Amino acid sequence: MMRHSDLIDAARRIAGRATAALVALALTACMVGPDYRRPEVALPSLFTADAQAGSALPAVAVNRQWWRLFNDATLDSLVDQALAHNHDLSAAVARVAEAEALAREAGATLFPQIDLRAGGSRSRASTRGAVQLPASTPTLRDSRSVALGTAFEIDLWGRLRRANEAARAQLLASRYARDTVELSVVSIVTSNYLALRAVDAALDLTNSTLASRRQALDIVISRLEGGVVSPLERYQAEGALAAGQAQHADLRRQRALAESQLALLTGQAGMRIAAGDLRALPLPLTPPAGLPSSLLATRPDIRQAEEQLVSTNALIAVARAAIYPNLALTASLGRESAALSQLFAGGAGTWLIGLAAAMPIFDGGRNAARVDQASARQQQALAGYEKTVHTAFKEVNDALVGLRENADGERAQAQRVQAAQKTLEIAQLRYAAGYSAFLEVLDAQRSTNDALLAYVASRQARLNSAVELLRALGGGWRDDFAAPAEQAGKSGRAG
Repeated sequence: MMRHSDLIDAARRIAGRATAALVALALTACMVGPDYRRPEVALPSLFTADAQAGSALPAVAVNRQWWRLFNDATLDSLVDQALAHNHDLSAAVARVAEAEALAREAGATLFPQIDLRAGGSRSRASTRGAVQLPASTPTLRDSRSVALGTAFEIDLWGRLRRANEAARAQLLASRYARDTVELSVVSIVTSNYLALRAVDAALDLTNSTLASRRQALDIVISRLEGGVVSPLERYQAEGALAAGQAQHADLRRQRALAESQLALLTGQAGMRIAAGDLRALPLPLTPPAGLPSSLLATRPDIRQAEEQLVSTNALIAVARAAIYPNLALTASLGRESAALSQLFAGGAGTWLIGLAAAMPIFDGGRNAARVDQASARQQQALAGYEKTVHTAFKEVNDALVGLRENADGERAQAQRVQAAQKTLEIAQLRYAAGYSAFLEVLDAQRSTNDALLAYVASRQARLNSAVELLRALGGGWRDDFAAPAEQAGKSGRAG
């Protein structure tokens, strides 16, 4: 009599051999196409904008943690909090986990599924049926069974392997999508932090403006009491002071909104940030001259678009495989008896093996339509990939232009500030000496205030251009930027 352990061992040996044979058969079978080839996208070899005029700082390699170039502990802390608690990033991480599970599921279809089935039943046959049973035939019947069974599709045409390829590409696409969200979150946090520090700088300048206008009002009041000037100049000075106070209130509102936005981005409701100054942040680094457009190959959104193209390309083959014959193997090995005590007795063994083939003869064009649908989706993904590449080139080029022109604009604004401050000094001296009316001082005060605020805005724009360039390049550049990008461009993928 075969023991239960012997049955299990035999079943395992048979299942192992069958699995190995079927996997070998599947792997040696042919796969329908098309195989993936990276599409060629026509781009200039170099970015057309010349960024060398942006700054006198040396061109150095930029770390992936590029925000630390601003050497600001508060910014570093905000970015760390955003990477840990941002809601959009958390959702992207969850989508990666979902894609990983889907890829594991698709990979499992390449192997047989072995089930253990056990059951028992009791039935009663009718003695009044159309077929009369002999009197000696029992009307009650018992059945007990246990068996290992499997059903396996032989992947002759690569349908399962192509589906697995598509799932793995979607997994990579979801990871690159997460990297894209991460890069976007860091860029937005950094830009909002620069906006906050710009408001802090404007508040500091406005405080100085208010102090100057209060001093001017005191002088006017003193001269009015001495009968030197008319009440008109007092009202003019009071109006200028009130305008500065309104400007200060509006800046406080802007700061509160910027602080609230950073709290949302970092997932820290009610967060408060101590005052700082945009002017204390270092100037952006200048990228090396002649950045190659092949650098774009490292951008996560481009790599995401390519993996989506890989996936849709593989799904064409999945649709085509449905047109060809399908082979399926079924097998079982077990024991069956009327009594549980006899289940493992001699002669109770059962086995079954079967091979089934199916091929569509007439489906009204359903499978052909599915192939056309998959091909159309692949063309959509191709168009999306090409658009992503061209958009990335434009963004880098625009950022290089912005870095150069905003640097020139900041230098011009600095000269404007110097001229306005000199004008204010002269106007105050002329007024004190009685050579000019107070209106000349008011006009000089307004010009100086506007010049100072414009200078802060130009510094913010210059720093934002650096942030945008780093984001557009996918996080920075390296000294050896050409080698990996060129290598990536040469490595086409075959499914």
